[in-house]
Amino acid sequence: MAFDGITIAAVRKELSDALTGGRVYKIAQPEPDELLLTIKNNSSQYRLTLSASASLPLVFLTGKNKTSPMTAPNFCMLLRKHIQNGRILSITQPGMERILNFQIEHLDEMGDLRTKQLIVELMGKHSNIIFCDENNMIIDSIKHISGMVSSVREVLPGKDYFIPHTQDKENPLETERTQFMERVFSGAQPCFKALYTSFTGLSPAIAHEICYRAGGNADLSTAALDEDSRQALWEAFSHMMEEVRTEHFSPCIVYEGGSRGADAQEAAASGRSLSVPEEYAALTLTSYPPALRKDYTSISALLEDYYAEKNTVTRIRQRSSDLRRIVSTALERNVKKYDLQIKQMRDTEKRDKYRVYGELLNTYGYSAEPGAKSLTCPNYYTGEDITIPLDPTLSAGENAKKYFEKYNKLKRTFEALSDLTLETKAEVEHLESISTSLDIAQKEEDLVQIREELIESGYIRRKGPARGKKVKITSVPFHYVSGDGYDIYVGKNNYQNEELTFRFATGGDWWFHAKGIPGSHVIVKSRGEELPDATFEDAARLAAYYSKGRGNEKVEVDYTEKKNVKKPAGGKPGFVVYYTNYSMMIDSNISGLKQVET
Repeated sequence: MAFDGITIAAVRKELSDALTGGRVYKIAQPEPDELLLTIKNNSSQYRLTLSASASLPLVFLTGKNKTSPMTAPNFCMLLRKHIQNGRILSITQPGMERILNFQIEHLDEMGDLRTKQLIVELMGKHSNIIFCDENNMIIDSIKHISGMVSSVREVLPGKDYFIPHTQDKENPLETERTQFMERVFSGAQPCFKALYTSFTGLSPAIAHEICYRAGGNADLSTAALDEDSRQALWEAFSHMMEEVRTEHFSPCIVYEGGSRGADAQEAAASGRSLSVPEEYAALTLTSYPPALRKDYTSISALLEDYYAEKNTVTRIRQRSSDLRRIVSTALERNVKKYDLQIKQMRDTEKRDKYRVYGELLNTYGYSAEPGAKSLTCPNYYTGEDITIPLDPTLSAGENAKKYFEKYNKLKRTFEALSDLTLETKAEVEHLESISTSLDIAQKEEDLVQIREELIESGYIRRKGPARGKKVKITSVPFHYVSGDGYDIYVGKNNYQNEELTFRFATGGDWWFHAKGIPGSHVIVKSRGEELPDATFEDAARLAAYYSKGRGNEKVEVDYTEKKNVKKPAGGKPGFVVYYTNYSMMIDSNISGLKQVET
């Protein structure tokens, strides 16, 4: 997750295409470290966000407006005085630095044509927006940096502006093969680290991608590469830089699902939510499987979506942290309990052996010598001889009684565990389904039903004045429309699954669910018609996406008519049985499906 030099190159191209020649119509400063410029160009109006936030420095075009303070800050007033109604001459990026320079032409108070520079530096905690004249003298900046704060460069009115060179890195767009080989292979370090520490504008994600395209392991030491591998790394690097030079950008977001490359498939099966954006880049990250990747045509749209989704997910994760902790603790406890019960069940498998020992001793014990440690006799169940261990201090009859006591004890244990293991397994599956519901939740109201389910299951005690009162539920299932126009509904949690399947759906509607793993119930309203094959595939993709198998290349999905789905007696909410069904293997990519906002 880095606003690196390649991302800024893509932003520069998009802004240059849209804004060059445009006029700065409005200037606002909605946040202490953020500007919002309204620019008119080619009969269109654009909003440009410039943020120098230490935690989230950004530049992108947006369709959203922001409320500004009643009294504009001094920096905003200064910009309005100088460049409001000014014309944008160019937008440039020096080398591959994380810097954008807006050259703006305007008329001064005497009516003379002047040029100013609005420089946006996107450097993490050192980010700033600096306003300079044509001679590179700083007029003002959104953040003042004195010599007490930085020994490298002061950013104060009247000071000369320059780009600080605090790192010895090369411009990757100007790097030749010999130079590349010298920089990358001068020492022993992981390949991806050697790349992003040697060249300006490369993030770790891009460095990983270069290594993947070269067919190598990003974590492998540069000292371990042979000549062919070094050449492959150079060719992958050179090809990517050519994409940047020719401005062939292909922005994408990748979602949580594990590792890069071949290991991503196994990691995606871990069930981590695909709704959590993990990384983005201005070039296609082929090191992630397509099912985890969403492609964009606009870098601004990507940035706006990425940070909106990231903020939403972060907020929901914070709100649901207590529920996640409760579910995780209960799940861990029940898994340990189930493993112990299974181990005890395996121990009871010896019970029939002890019964046979007892019966054979009652039959052939008379032939045992006093003080013998074993007895070999025919086993009339198998027709073969068997050797029975004996306690030499006991008679044959007493040994038989001891074996029958062991048999009866293990038999009682088996009978008790047969029910207990089923109950514990059902509880584990129930908790796993709640965990999946927490991953699916997108809004705070989606958490209300999950909390209610945990209260009903005894994991949370209802507190305060809400005790005994009915909780207001505002969360509703997801609603999609298939490519053929059929309505598809997806439950967000077990209560919604139960409602969809047994109250909302009718007998002729179709029911979908990922096979053998926690996930949502998906209902297709058939309208009494025969569904097209494409609609079956759309519904199956939704069942795969809203399940623990999300992000896998292929997920097996069961589907049947709703009339074949039954509720088991005493079953947990959302748990069903069915004996007549079809199955299909499908990916979990739902990018082509239209969601109906509710």
